[in-house]
Amino acid sequence: MKIHFVTEGSVNEYWERAKKQPCDVLFFGFNGLGEVDYRRELAGETSKLEDLAILSRESGCVVLSGCVTDSCGMRYQSAAVAQQGRILGVSDRLHAFAGEEFACGAHLKVYETAAGKLGVCVGEDLFFPDVAAALARADADVVLCPFGEAEDFAPQLMMRACAFSAGLDVCMCAAGIAQVASPDGGVRMRAARRECDCAFEICREYRIASVRTRGFARNRRNDF
Repeated sequence: MKIHFVTEGSVNEYWERAKKQPCDVLFFGFNGLGEVDYRRELAGETSKLEDLAILSRESGCVVLSGCVTDSCGMRYQSAAVAQQGRILGVSDRLHAFAGEEFACGAHLKVYETAAGKLGVCVGEDLFFPDVAAALARADADVVLCPFGEAEDFAPQLMMRACAFSAGLDVCMCAAGIAQVASPDGGVRMRAARRECDCAFEICREYRIASVRTRGFARNRRNDF
């Protein structure tokens, strides 16, 4: 799988540049779409999701971009996925923190695409390893995480922890930086550039894990 990261600039700015990079997945951070107002999109006043869909058709690859979605005044951090000229879906961040302007979203989703099964983890959901684990159990090949400002060590630390515990590559596209963690917990790629590529083989290694626990004792009846 080859992923092309765009850490700065919008979807339209990328499209206006003459040189396009061949890849399986074109991955934008929150800068890609900016803010998407569903009411304005439905009314035809804006066409940001349509632009993403068109880019996926013209580029011949899957395109994923972070965005801030507005649904009747409720604001979410989200990620939109497009392929072959259509929007496959929009995933929201599940966790919200006190004092934030964003609400918590609805569900996790693994997108079946030509590039593979893409699990989407939005923003600070990266700090909750059970999100990546749930996507792995849903048979994701890779987890893609659009992120905002990666100002300290925590995003990279948690990205590596998620990759190691869930057993798949975790890719983060943040403001000005792209990072990929491998299933062994290492950093496969880290680049503070406007655009960069990372190609890797999808990991499909499984193990049988057992646990010894107390409890769940049952009294068996012998009178029937």
